[in-house]
Amino acid sequence: MPIRVENLTVSYGQLPAVHHVSVTFGEGEAWAICGPNGAGKSTLLKSIMGLEKCDTGHVVFDGLERRDIAYLPQQAEIDRSQPISVFELAATGLWYEIGSFGGLNTAQRSRVQEALRRVGMEDYAQRLIAQLSNGQFQRVLFARMLVQNAKFLLLDEPFTAIDARTTDALLAILSGCLKAGQGVIAVLHDDAQVRAHFSHTLLLAREKIAAGASAQVLSEDNLARAAMFRQDIFEEKDWCEETAGGHE
Repeated sequence: MPIRVENLTVSYGQLPAVHHVSVTFGEGEAWAICGPNGAGKSTLLKSIMGLEKCDTGHVVFDGLERRDIAYLPQQAEIDRSQPISVFELAATGLWYEIGSFGGLNTAQRSRVQEALRRVGMEDYAQRLIAQLSNGQFQRVLFARMLVQNAKFLLLDEPFTAIDARTTDALLAILSGCLKAGQGVIAVLHDDAQVRAHFSHTLLLAREKIAAGASAQVLSEDNLARAAMFRQDIFEEKDWCEETAGGHE
């Protein structure tokens, strides 16, 4: 049950953020999406989730439903001033099951408690999220993702601005998810971290530089090609006619 990205182009205004990218993410595989700043990594992840409109191409879920994919956004995209508790935030991972106004049954409450235990936040269940450190908040976001029991986990810069201890703990959790057969796709910046923990890499610089086994993709030649990327690498005259108009 792979996720297939086919000829995907996503543009903002007059520039493509992702340009004719094709890649297949296999079930149970650990994929890192790497590349320079502004290379379209987060845009690609959001496009897979249906949060960004595509100019060309599409994303195919073979045998998957939307509820089979859990998404962990960047911390900056979440309003931490909301007066909700750690438990309540983690429980929003059950949205597909309970809807906007449904209550939790005993089994679902146990799942939330177990997810918080896995990330080391069970003792903080009633604390307001505004009172958490960045590392603690990221653990809760992981719990929210884990409670879905999804087949694929998509994570956008999950280890940014958190301490090394928390990073190691969350990497261990992802390792457990992979052993359980879940697929992981994460936007990352640390090449050493990718080589150590992610078997597959998509190297992106708006266009696909390379995709496949991390050891081969993160070669000196490929990294040099990606490093040549600049925000102005695409000019309007270089676009395909079908994408030059932006979103439909």
